[in-house]
Amino acid sequence: MRTLESLGELAGKTVIVRSDLNVPLKDGVITDDGRIRAAAVTVSELRDKGARVVVCSHLGRPGGEVKPEFSLRPVAERFGEIIGSPVAFVSESVGEAADQAIQALNNGEVLLLENLRFNPQETSKDETERQAFAAELSKHTDFVVLDGFGVVHRSQASVTELAKARPSVAGRLVAAEVDVLEKLTVDAEKPYVVVLGGSKVSDKLGVIDHLLERVDKLVIGGGMLFTFLAAQGHSVASSLLESDQIPNCQKYLERAKELGVELLLPVDVVVAEKFAPDAAHETVAADKIAESRFGEAGIGLDIGPESAKKFAETISGAKTVFWNGPMGVFEMPAFAHGTREVAEALTRVSGLSVVGGGDSAAAVRQLGFKDDQFGHISTGGGASLEFLEGKTLPGLEVLR
Repeated sequence: MRTLESLGELAGKTVIVRSDLNVPLKDGVITDDGRIRAAAVTVSELRDKGARVVVCSHLGRPGGEVKPEFSLRPVAERFGEIIGSPVAFVSESVGEAADQAIQALNNGEVLLLENLRFNPQETSKDETERQAFAAELSKHTDFVVLDGFGVVHRSQASVTELAKARPSVAGRLVAAEVDVLEKLTVDAEKPYVVVLGGSKVSDKLGVIDHLLERVDKLVIGGGMLFTFLAAQGHSVASSLLESDQIPNCQKYLERAKELGVELLLPVDVVVAEKFAPDAAHETVAADKIAESRFGEAGIGLDIGPESAKKFAETISGAKTVFWNGPMGVFEMPAFAHGTREVAEALTRVSGLSVVGGGDSAAAVRQLGFKDDQFGHISTGGGASLEFLEGKTLPGLEVLR
């Protein structure tokens, strides 16, 4: 894969960087700047080499329309604070104003374009439309740097078509993500533990399929655990259940046994009377969920303390750990214990610990952990999972 080293002298060159600045906003305020900090590494390096840096990204899903609540303007201000120099902003991604702003850049200056997804051509199914948008984005630039790992699994104008419009390379973030994920799929140090949570088994089928024969232990939590419990013949009351996935879960339980992989399910579960932060709740054995005091109305919202302790011990003893998906409804303090214990255990791993982006990355930050407490926090939940499923990612292929 081509990297920044192949670009040569950059002073006076105009470089467009496709970053992933899709950060959470609440009332126009950024609540988690992790993706901006990750993107800043490549942008800072290009700036320091004298390049004229044009940064582009999407934010949210505005559906090809201009929607002020999805503007990247707040991101430009925070980006400038992080890199220690101003980041100019222009309120369009292509057009006369964007052209003028790009051409006015001096060496070492940085410009952020408005949300790419305000233009329907960015995500168009028509390749010709995507090519036209990419041509507009790149017409005043010399090089393209793909550094938005969170979008490399998408065939979109600013990813695949943009990389074909000019000489293109991977940025530092994309290169680092690929390096870590290759370690998880090719030469992971043993013992190797994969921890999967989140709401649905169906979201993780490909990862389980691809990694089961590579790992020593597979730990299951989150909403998906209830489908596994149902596959063992247990009632899960009103807990989240994908009935159509029960046969798949039974298959994985059997396959793990055949491969000698220890598949760990919770031994206890926190069951609540309803899905609410102040809901009454109690801890019961994982095979007794329907026997909680809430009966068939009970909803499992977290792994129990015994399970959290067991999972943490398993994780702490590993040399390689990949974690994707919270153990419970971490947004509600009463049901965040399991996720906190798993996160804490990852900070104690002596080898490589990887937090697989998405909700897992949001959880560790919301629970007060720092990025540098882990070996790596991925910036692309969906892209990470597809890579680990063994799928071909268009944004990486175009750089090979």
